[in-house]
Amino acid sequence: MTVESLAALRDRIAAGLRALPAAVAPEHARREAGLLLAALTGRSLAELRVPMHDGEVAPDALVARVDAVLSRLAQGMPMAYATGVAAFRHLELQVDPRVLIPRPETEMVVEHALRVCADRPGGVAVDIGTGSGAIALAIAQEGRFDRVIATDVSADALDVARLNASRVSGTLRCPVEFRLGADLAPLGGERVRLIVSNPPYIAHHEAAALPAAVRDWEPPTALFASDEGMARYAAIVAGAPSVLEDGGWLVFECDARRADRVAALFASDAGWRDVRVERDLTGRDRVCVARVEHRPGTSRSVSD
Repeated sequence: MTVESLAALRDRIAAGLRALPAAVAPEHARREAGLLLAALTGRSLAELRVPMHDGEVAPDALVARVDAVLSRLAQGMPMAYATGVAAFRHLELQVDPRVLIPRPETEMVVEHALRVCADRPGGVAVDIGTGSGAIALAIAQEGRFDRVIATDVSADALDVARLNASRVSGTLRCPVEFRLGADLAPLGGERVRLIVSNPPYIAHHEAAALPAAVRDWEPPTALFASDEGMARYAAIVAGAPSVLEDGGWLVFECDARRADRVAALFASDAGWRDVRVERDLTGRDRVCVARVEHRPGTSRSVSD
């Protein structure tokens, strides 16, 4: 195999990125190539600058990994799947086509979830539809809960989430438990302080309008829901008062086009309070937050 320096490898990655069908802009390609190389080596971009400047030779195994990543990218595979890594808040997560790629806007969901529970420590937090474990692990890492429960309808997704939990276990403040099942079904008998969910919210007829990198690669069960994308929201809102403790919070990520419809679901039960829609960093309606207040004599059990 031809000897290749780290700097030359970075330049070859940049050229490959510029040649992709959805090409990286020339002015950004060099930096993106450096970030990709950092992800593959486990070193930061800053840590790589001196070795690249000094002409350090790239190991054959690294060159082979780069070639494999560039080949996957040329097939249209999203960058996170091609490298197997995605950043989320303070976490570096392993991802593959079994799970949705964590998005920056979902970091805002965690931010709001932590904020509504910042008044005191303790209690149980639940992440419904955990996928890679991004929300659950971020809450366990940054929050002050006694326990976090992460659920998913996909056993494959839970395998990825468990692997990520093992990788970051030393940074978590509380245990994380993984359960298989849809919506609130895995929570039988639990009374929790917080439910967070980024459920599937794309209508099936909207598939053709999605970017190919999403439609062709990410798991359909994490993307699409019936009833115009509203089915999972409706199921969780209907069942959450039976699981949440008095004063407990429900925090959703929303499709900006449907945020008002999600907020309206809470009007069907007089026990919901402080319902509001929050915007993401781009100004789009992204997070819906509500608190449950159990009236005397109306508290429901999970089995109701």
